[in-house]
Amino acid sequence: MLMLRQFQISSFELFQSPKQSGLCSSRSVPLPRTRLYRNRPGLRAMAGSVDSMSGNGLEKLYLGMDFGTSGARFTVIDEQGVIRAEGKREYPPFMREESMDWVSSWKATLFSLLEDIPITLRSLVSSISLDGTSATTLILNSESGEVLCQPFLYNQSCPDALPEVKSIAPANHTVCSGSSTLCKLVSWWNLKLPNRESAVLLHQADWLLWLLHGRLGVSDYNNALKVGYDPESESYPSWLISQPYFQLLPVVQAPGTSIGNVKDSIRSQFGFPDDCIVCTGTTDSIAAFLAARATEPGKAVTSLGSTLAIKLLSTKRVDDARYGVYSHRLDDKWLVGGASNTGGAILRQLFSDEQLERLSQEINPTVASPLDYYPLKSTGERFPIADPNLAPRLLPRPNSDVEYLHGILESIARIEGKGYKLLKEMGATEAEEVLTAGGGAKNDKWIKIRERVLGLPVSKALHTEASYGASLLALKGAKQKKGL
Repeated sequence: MLMLRQFQISSFELFQSPKQSGLCSSRSVPLPRTRLYRNRPGLRAMAGSVDSMSGNGLEKLYLGMDFGTSGARFTVIDEQGVIRAEGKREYPPFMREESMDWVSSWKATLFSLLEDIPITLRSLVSSISLDGTSATTLILNSESGEVLCQPFLYNQSCPDALPEVKSIAPANHTVCSGSSTLCKLVSWWNLKLPNRESAVLLHQADWLLWLLHGRLGVSDYNNALKVGYDPESESYPSWLISQPYFQLLPVVQAPGTSIGNVKDSIRSQFGFPDDCIVCTGTTDSIAAFLAARATEPGKAVTSLGSTLAIKLLSTKRVDDARYGVYSHRLDDKWLVGGASNTGGAILRQLFSDEQLERLSQEINPTVASPLDYYPLKSTGERFPIADPNLAPRLLPRPNSDVEYLHGILESIARIEGKGYKLLKEMGATEAEEVLTAGGGAKNDKWIKIRERVLGLPVSKALHTEASYGASLLALKGAKQKKGL
């Protein structure tokens, strides 16, 4: 228990501040004390130990949620960082005019996750935070909160806005990429729609949290990085303030900062306590980094989800949009990295879960694959090559499915290796160890392949889900509010 408490504190020091329902799958985690009776099929919750009780005899719990590219998860922890309940949902396929209605799907998933938390635990939740995909952008009416257009997804590029953004931003700034939040805002602004001045920009995590607290226009400095916010000076730069669309940008706070109490309607619907607070969030890859407890420079986390994201803790800040490299602030250090469009999504497109598990067992990870691919679901790459026209390369396909999977896994590992090599060449602290988060962390053969390709120790993180990192932010916010 002491080790967990130390982990909790060292993680927080990184963030010191200025469907139809989806398919539900939840699991329980054993604790040393008694268990609560599960209140719905497939989900169990555990009773807390005496040392996690507050002075008034009521235990305090902390809820984190992760909204990834293909689904969402929740994790409930106690003050020691012990998981009390967790579960997941796939995004329900709501459609609007033959395209995915992401706004309705995300909202339905949020409320489904809250409903999935056992009511006995909901009544003990002291604070809530969540993460979303980086640069996923929504434009809303600043008075009603109505969403004014389809969301711009994390990997969506707006090359039409890039020349204008490059003309105002410093050379090679993080926003100088077609998929940056600022490019998405400028692209929308240039449509010159009526009443555009009364709109407000929110990131996916901001918007989902707004549904819970009701204060429109609040973000965190991790999500706001790609719209141009400078986390070093804790302000928007002058070149951005002078633009006509600056008034659409949200107020920015440190991740894990209390925004306010849960709305009365949410509290009464789901049974949260009167003093339950909502805290600013972060991006999915940063939440995964926090969950992995990588606290020393040179420690890195690779998130292998639908996409591949690498994050390296560095003493030096590194930013260069030419290569899709950017740095997030973590207290007095920098979380340097980038996100590639390769990853689990292409694996799911080519193989079923059963095939991936079965074929992986037949791979010899000590032998290098001669196949050289660039596995992408569609044209376009962000990191370590920022090229919207980069085409997928998945041929030739050998007769053996085992050899084909081996070649794809090894090719993704090579892309990961190029990413870490690039960060070193740009001046970041050299990677010494790589922890693995996301669904790919479950594949032991892939971990061994990556260890050989990277030439570094590679292991599965103790906590692999970003929702655990988000729950740590919720705990941080609750402690800050109490002045602890």
